Amino acid sequence: MEDSLACFLTQASFAYQFAMSTSLPDVALFCDLQFSSDGMGFCKSGLTLDNSTVISEVFPKMEKTYKVNGEDVRGWFSLDFTTDQLAQNVTLIQNIFSRPSTFDGTLGMYMVDDVVELRPPHIWLNVEYNSFFLEHKISTEDYLKALPKEFSFSYISSPEIAFLKSVGGLLKQSKTKFVFRLLNENVVEPSTKKTYGELAKDLKFIKEFASGILVPKTYIWPLNKDQYLAPSTSLVKDAHALGLEVYASGFANDVGLSYNYSYDPSAEYLQFIDNSDFAVDGLLTDFPPTASGAVACLAHSKGNPLPPPQRPRPLIISHNGASGVFPGSTDLAYQQAMKDGADIIDCTVQMSKDGVAFCMPSADLGSCTTAGTAFINKGSTVHEIQNKSGIFSFDLSWSEIQTLKPADLVGPFAQAGLKRNPVAKNAGKFMTLPGFLDMAKASNVSGILIDIEHAAYLATRGLGVVDAVTGALTKAGYDKETKQQLLIQSDDSSVLSAFKKPFPASKRVLSIDTEISDVAKPSVDDIKGVADGVRIHRNSVAQVTGYFLTHFTNVVGTLHAANLTVFIGVLKNEFMNLGFDYFADPMVEVVTYSDAVMADGLVTEFPATAAAYFKSPCSDLNLNLSYSILPAQPGALVNIAVPGALPPAGAPAPLLEPADVLDPPLPPVLAVSAAAAPAPTGAADNTTSAASINAGSSLLVAGMVALLSLSFLQ
Repeated sequence: MEDSLACFLTQASFAYQFAMSTSLPDVALFCDLQFSSDGMGFCKSGLTLDNSTVISEVFPKMEKTYKVNGEDVRGWFSLDFTTDQLAQNVTLIQNIFSRPSTFDGTLGMYMVDDVVELRPPHIWLNVEYNSFFLEHKISTEDYLKALPKEFSFSYISSPEIAFLKSVGGLLKQSKTKFVFRLLNENVVEPSTKKTYGELAKDLKFIKEFASGILVPKTYIWPLNKDQYLAPSTSLVKDAHALGLEVYASGFANDVGLSYNYSYDPSAEYLQFIDNSDFAVDGLLTDFPPTASGAVACLAHSKGNPLPPPQRPRPLIISHNGASGVFPGSTDLAYQQAMKDGADIIDCTVQMSKDGVAFCMPSADLGSCTTAGTAFINKGSTVHEIQNKSGIFSFDLSWSEIQTLKPADLVGPFAQAGLKRNPVAKNAGKFMTLPGFLDMAKASNVSGILIDIEHAAYLATRGLGVVDAVTGALTKAGYDKETKQQLLIQSDDSSVLSAFKKPFPASKRVLSIDTEISDVAKPSVDDIKGVADGVRIHRNSVAQVTGYFLTHFTNVVGTLHAANLTVFIGVLKNEFMNLGFDYFADPMVEVVTYSDAVMADGLVTEFPATAAAYFKSPCSDLNLNLSYSILPAQPGALVNIAVPGALPPAGAPAPLLEPADVLDPPLPPVLAVSAAAAPAPTGAADNTTSAASINAGSSLLVAGMVALLSLSFLQ
């Protein structure tokens, strides 16, 4: 059971129709019943209308104060307006700021009659405020009795016990299920004067007047003070033992979730329907497609093996390990990535002052370690690296770097309240390149990706990163490796050329960090001369206007036509990182790049999300299943917006030109005494090699000041 009223689209008609078209066949449309002054039933969540309609602008003098459950509530109430006033003058607006306001004011309030005309499989009528309307001479029971016979409700719920008992007698000959809706645990139920928390412990009493219960999800899986899951309660099992069905509410993709779910809403649904102990009977959600996908595709597939990393699925490539779960480029991040199903684990190579190669998301250690406090006096500005001050790895010895800890795992949207796994603060150890290679060799991953940056600048500092990587790979046997694939990635074509001869079996990947709309033919030829594939930015895949996808670009098609593999990244699970067409669901982005764009690899900070989809039967398009998770359709939402609702489309991104591809030859490595110093012993992974690398994840911190500020630049 799923709630379309608060679905992604604000307007009720679009929301209900969208729920029916994108959900499982037995979806129930949820209607929060309200009444006009002449007794017409409307579907509208929340007792007052001013927060989600334009009513305060249309009728500015109609604000009133009423007693509701003993408390004064001020606003605009449906019972003060006739059906004609509401239907002809009042339109809906979005009241959740993380959702688009593009459709505000275009459609009116939806009547119960309108929902019935859609002929959905089920209608769920929720009577939240029966006592309030009854006090003002509007009877829900009289309304139900007067409805035509074709107005059939599969479910009627209410938080008011007296109403459920009365309406149960009225409709006892119907097939309607009566469901007791429990509100927050400390709220008092009006007829019994008991809190809903107390009533939840008396299920035998509830069984006397209801066939099921609708409860906030925390009644089942409570959270501790740190927003992690506490042990589940016995509510579901206890209710099922008495023959009561259990429906869980409060699900939405674009709200803060327990940190256990790593911002993957599908993981939350599975916690309620696919654990070894119990399963609820329904889910009340603002995003029916995500819930449907969890039920139809992901449930009971966790133990499935991943299909081979080739078509029909792309490679899952970690970004500094599972850097959405643990600090990037640490042993814990890599271990989590392998556990979560990454095919390829990555190491972005940095160099210490004394020539130790190690894995780290950025040369600026201030962004990913505690160097900002430990070595604040070592700060400098290196314009060849970045245009702001930093504390760079090549200014610290390896022994100094070993004293550092990983920075807090804040994530790119922490300023908007979306922190990452706080319990992992400062957790994990940094790895030298030989240590990373040893770990990869001992694992069952399909391959490794070594990312090399700033090689030309490092040479001027007497640090030969290409030589360091070449030596470490050769010593680890990757020049003769046949089991694991070796990927060498760089934004410098000369770096890629340097690896062609010593590692002929490797795949070289040109990293294109700028946004592009297509690739010029001469550029394609230049890429083929130095690389086997390309890693492109997510924004190069689809044109975006006002956070809506308008169309796919030609970039992937052009590169594929030249037999170049295409990796897309970096994927992040936070809903603020996703365009509206993905419905705040990171798995829809995975499906889009895999099944619509046909990417060869997905670079992600959350490998588990991609792996969950590829383990599911829905990822096999040859099965022709009756329900599957659908890719985003650029332009689908834009086309239903009224003209002028979106901001003007920006200029298209530039073509990738030859000057963007080919780099000058690498300069010789300068002979600097500090660079020639022997590598210190006692590395974090017990290696003494001077060529060590630590593959890590760059935690890009975006300055987010409001939930509406979604970012496509991460």
